[in-house]
Amino acid sequence: MKTIGIVLIGLGIIMMIYTGFNYVTKEKVVDLGPIQINAEKNHPVQWSPIVGLVLIVGGIVVVAVDKKK
Repeated sequence: MKTIGIVLIGLGIIMMIYTGFNYVTKEKVVDLGPIQINAEKNHPVQWSPIVGLVLIVGGIVVVAVDKKK
C-alpha cells in the first residue's frame, strides 16, 4: 500500500505542474481519387490542478494509514 501512496503523490505533483496536453489527429477533408486533402485537428486535454492536489492528499492518507498498521 505504501507504494501505491507514493505513486499517487508523484502523479499528483505531475498533474499540478502539467495541467494538460494536446494531441493531433489527421482528418480526411477531400478525397478525389489520387488527390487527397487532410487537415490536422488539435485536441487539448485539460484538467484542474485541484485534481493533482486531491491525488497528493489521497497518497498521503494511504501512506499514513499504512504506517499505522
